[in-house]
Amino acid sequence: MQKIVILTGAGISAESGLGTFRDEGGLWAQHRIEDVATPEGFARDPALVHGFYNARRAQAAAAEPNPAHRALARLQAEHPGEVVLITQNVDALPEAGGADPVLHMHGTLAGALCAACDHRWAAPAQMHPGQPCPACAAPAGRPDVVWFGEMPYHMEEIYAHLAEADLFAAIGTSGEVYPAAAFVDEAQAAGAHTVELNLAPSATTSRFAERRYGPASEAVPAWVAELLA
Repeated sequence: MQKIVILTGAGISAESGLGTFRDEGGLWAQHRIEDVATPEGFARDPALVHGFYNARRAQAAAAEPNPAHRALARLQAEHPGEVVLITQNVDALPEAGGADPVLHMHGTLAGALCAACDHRWAAPAQMHPGQPCPACAAPAGRPDVVWFGEMPYHMEEIYAHLAEADLFAAIGTSGEVYPAAAFVDEAQAAGAHTVELNLAPSATTSRFAERRYGPASEAVPAWVAELLA
């Protein structure tokens, strides 16, 4: 039974209305990454960072999963082998589409993290500077998302899955953010067939054995239907 490992990026959620770093006019276009997605930015202006993530949290909560999310959930449910779903996204659209489990390597907007004791809890709709930790009471609450310069979550588990993969797919990723951009190399070294599904060629397109281009809501359901046929 084939083991499938799938990495999803911002492109799969874009069709649900969630903007990417590169969208013009979206939330990211209004701020510098250094100001809202780094530990240093949070230390300089926690109010700005909390306001940014409060807006992202509200936007994500209002979004609905699209056919690509639902197709991956179908693959998990119907494929006779193991389907490991890894996402760089911090929304909960994979779970809303029916996927379970999902490895959120960059954390989740639905979570809060104590910078003092590492306790995690469900984030309220609005977080603010000095948010107290329910475990240690330190005024050190922050979004439980991985910022630039921080180590992504679940990396040991992810590399173990890549080493066992028969098929690796990257969906809606730019191929520019490491370590995720190197997952295709890890999978190929393990002997996996590799496929990229993207709106357009990514920065790592040449490293994939198979490439499919088009909207995720069309390309992913078609690919899943082929796998399950």
